[in-house]
Amino acid sequence: MDWKRWFRHVFSTRSSLLRAFPDSTLSAIEAAVTQTEQMHSGEVRFAIEAALEPARVWRGDTPRQRALEVFAALGVWDTAANNGVLIYVLLADRDVEIVADRGYNGRVGLDEWRAICEAMDARFRAGDYESGAVECVRRVGEIVARHFPVQPGDRNPNELPNRPTLL
Repeated sequence: MDWKRWFRHVFSTRSSLLRAFPDSTLSAIEAAVTQTEQMHSGEVRFAIEAALEPARVWRGDTPRQRALEVFAALGVWDTAANNGVLIYVLLADRDVEIVADRGYNGRVGLDEWRAICEAMDARFRAGDYESGAVECVRRVGEIVARHFPVQPGDRNPNELPNRPTLL
Protein backbone atom coordinates (compact mmCIF):
# COMPACT_ATOMS: atom_id res chain seq x y z
CA MET A 1 0.00 0.00 0.00
CA ASP A 2 1.33 3.39 -1.03
CA TRP A 3 0.22 5.64 1.83
CA LYS A 4 1.37 8.84 0.13
CA ARG A 5 -0.79 8.06 -2.88
CA TRP A 6 -3.75 7.17 -0.67
CA PHE A 7 -3.52 10.48 1.22
CA ARG A 8 -3.19 12.44 -2.05
CA HIS A 9 -6.43 10.92 -3.24
CA VAL A 10 -8.25 11.40 0.06
CA PHE A 11 -7.33 15.08 0.20
CA SER A 12 -7.75 15.92 -3.50
CA THR A 13 -11.02 17.75 -3.86
CA ARG A 14 -13.33 19.10 -6.49
CA SER A 15 -12.01 22.54 -5.51
CA SER A 16 -8.47 21.57 -6.49
CA LEU A 17 -9.79 20.35 -9.83
CA LEU A 18 -11.62 23.63 -10.42
CA ARG A 19 -8.54 25.66 -9.48
CA ALA A 20 -6.45 23.79 -12.04
CA PHE A 21 -9.24 23.74 -14.65
CA PRO A 22 -11.44 26.84 -14.22
CA ASP A 23 -14.26 27.51 -16.65
CA SER A 24 -11.98 29.56 -18.91
CA THR A 25 -9.59 26.61 -19.26
CA LEU A 26 -12.46 24.19 -19.92
CA SER A 27 -13.70 26.57 -22.63
CA ALA A 28 -10.21 26.74 -24.19
CA ILE A 29 -10.03 22.93 -24.25
CA GLU A 30 -13.50 22.73 -25.77
CA ALA A 31 -12.51 25.24 -28.47
CA ALA A 32 -9.36 23.22 -29.24
CA VAL A 33 -11.38 20.00 -29.59
CA THR A 34 -13.90 21.75 -31.83
CA GLN A 35 -11.13 23.21 -33.99
CA THR A 36 -9.22 19.94 -34.42
CA GLU A 37 -12.39 18.03 -35.24
CA GLN A 38 -12.76 20.22 -38.34
CA MET A 39 -9.62 18.50 -39.72
CA HIS A 40 -10.61 14.87 -39.09
CA SER A 41 -13.52 12.49 -38.80
CA GLY A 42 -12.50 11.24 -35.36
CA GLU A 43 -13.87 12.19 -31.97
CA VAL A 44 -11.74 13.55 -29.13
CA ARG A 45 -12.98 13.55 -25.52
CA PHE A 46 -11.22 15.15 -22.56
CA ALA A 47 -12.02 13.97 -19.02
CA ILE A 48 -10.60 15.23 -15.74
CA GLU A 49 -10.89 13.59 -12.34
CA ALA A 50 -9.59 15.01 -9.06
CA ALA A 51 -9.05 11.65 -7.35
CA LEU A 52 -10.11 8.04 -7.15
CA GLU A 53 -12.25 6.71 -4.34
CA PRO A 54 -9.96 5.73 -1.41
CA ALA A 55 -11.01 2.06 -1.68
CA ARG A 56 -9.86 1.99 -5.30
CA VAL A 57 -6.48 3.41 -4.32
CA TRP A 58 -6.28 0.88 -1.49
CA ARG A 59 -6.87 -1.92 -4.03
CA GLY A 60 -4.08 -0.53 -6.19
CA ASP A 61 -6.23 0.57 -9.13
CA THR A 62 -4.14 2.45 -11.68
CA PRO A 63 -4.91 5.59 -13.65
CA ARG A 64 -4.83 3.47 -16.82
CA GLN A 65 -7.51 1.15 -15.46
CA ARG A 66 -9.68 4.13 -14.62
CA ALA A 67 -9.07 5.70 -18.04
CA LEU A 68 -10.31 2.51 -19.71
CA GLU A 69 -13.46 2.63 -17.57
CA VAL A 70 -14.05 6.28 -18.44
CA PHE A 71 -13.45 5.51 -22.13
CA ALA A 72 -16.31 3.00 -21.97
CA ALA A 73 -18.58 5.09 -19.73
CA LEU A 74 -18.35 8.16 -21.99
CA GLY A 75 -19.02 6.06 -25.10
CA VAL A 76 -15.75 7.01 -26.79
CA TRP A 77 -15.59 3.48 -28.20
CA ASP A 78 -18.97 3.96 -29.87
CA THR A 79 -18.06 6.08 -32.90
CA ALA A 80 -19.01 5.01 -36.42
CA ALA A 81 -15.41 4.55 -37.57
CA ASN A 82 -13.98 3.30 -34.24
CA ASN A 83 -11.79 6.39 -34.15
CA GLY A 84 -12.53 7.98 -30.79
CA VAL A 85 -9.72 9.13 -28.48
CA LEU A 86 -9.98 9.87 -24.76
CA ILE A 87 -7.53 12.18 -22.99
CA TYR A 88 -7.88 11.39 -19.27
CA VAL A 89 -6.31 13.42 -16.46
CA LEU A 90 -6.14 12.13 -12.87
CA LEU A 91 -4.96 15.10 -10.83
CA ALA A 92 -4.17 13.31 -7.56
CA ASP A 93 -1.66 11.08 -9.36
CA ARG A 94 -0.60 13.82 -11.76
CA ASP A 95 -1.21 11.28 -14.49
CA VAL A 96 -2.31 11.68 -18.08
CA GLU A 97 -3.61 8.75 -20.11
CA ILE A 98 -4.67 8.56 -23.74
CA VAL A 99 -6.98 5.74 -24.75
CA ALA A 100 -7.58 5.30 -28.47
CA ASP A 101 -10.23 3.12 -30.08
CA ARG A 102 -9.38 0.07 -32.15
CA GLY A 103 -9.30 2.09 -35.38
CA TYR A 104 -5.80 3.20 -34.40
CA ASN A 105 -4.45 -0.32 -33.83
CA GLY A 106 -1.43 -0.87 -36.05
CA ARG A 107 -1.44 2.79 -37.07
CA VAL A 108 -0.29 4.67 -33.98
CA GLY A 109 2.24 3.25 -31.56
CA LEU A 110 2.12 3.56 -27.80
CA ASP A 111 5.30 5.67 -27.88
CA GLU A 112 3.56 8.34 -29.93
CA TRP A 113 0.65 8.60 -27.47
CA ARG A 114 3.05 8.45 -24.50
CA ALA A 115 5.13 11.35 -25.87
CA ILE A 116 2.01 13.53 -25.93
CA CYS A 117 1.15 12.55 -22.35
CA GLU A 118 4.68 13.35 -21.18
CA ALA A 119 4.64 16.77 -22.84
CA MET A 120 1.30 17.58 -21.23
CA ASP A 121 2.52 16.33 -17.86
CA ALA A 122 5.57 18.60 -18.07
CA ARG A 123 3.32 21.63 -18.61
CA PHE A 124 1.09 20.53 -15.75
CA ARG A 125 4.09 20.24 -13.39
CA ALA A 126 4.90 23.85 -14.26
CA GLY A 127 1.32 24.78 -13.31
CA ASP A 128 0.32 25.55 -16.89
CA TYR A 129 -2.78 23.40 -17.19
CA GLU A 130 -4.48 25.33 -19.96
CA SER A 131 -1.67 25.41 -22.50
CA GLY A 132 -0.69 21.82 -21.64
CA ALA A 133 -4.21 20.57 -22.27
CA VAL A 134 -4.74 22.64 -25.42
CA GLU A 135 -1.40 21.53 -26.87
CA CYS A 136 -2.27 17.90 -26.09
CA VAL A 137 -5.61 18.21 -27.89
CA ARG A 138 -3.85 19.83 -30.87
CA ARG A 139 -1.27 17.03 -31.10
CA VAL A 140 -3.90 14.31 -30.73
CA GLY A 141 -5.91 16.06 -33.44
CA GLU A 142 -2.91 15.97 -35.78
CA ILE A 143 -2.58 12.21 -35.29
CA VAL A 144 -6.30 11.66 -35.86
CA ALA A 145 -6.21 13.87 -38.99
CA ARG A 146 -3.29 11.87 -40.36
CA HIS A 147 -5.28 8.62 -40.15
CA PHE A 148 -8.89 9.83 -40.45
CA PRO A 149 -8.88 13.04 -42.50
CA VAL A 150 -12.12 14.68 -43.51
CA GLN A 151 -12.71 13.89 -47.18
CA PRO A 152 -14.22 16.56 -49.45
CA GLY A 153 -17.98 16.24 -49.48
CA ASP A 154 -18.09 13.99 -46.41
CA ARG A 155 -20.53 14.71 -43.62
CA ASN A 156 -18.61 15.10 -40.39
CA PRO A 157 -21.19 14.86 -37.61
CA ASN A 158 -20.12 15.59 -34.06
CA GLU A 159 -20.79 12.23 -32.39
CA LEU A 160 -19.57 13.15 -28.88
CA PRO A 161 -19.58 16.35 -26.80
CA ASN A 162 -16.52 18.58 -27.12
CA ARG A 163 -16.78 20.07 -23.62
CA PRO A 164 -14.38 18.43 -21.14
CA THR A 165 -16.06 16.13 -18.62
CA LEU A 166 -15.37 16.67 -14.94
CA LEU A 167 -15.66 13.39 -13.05
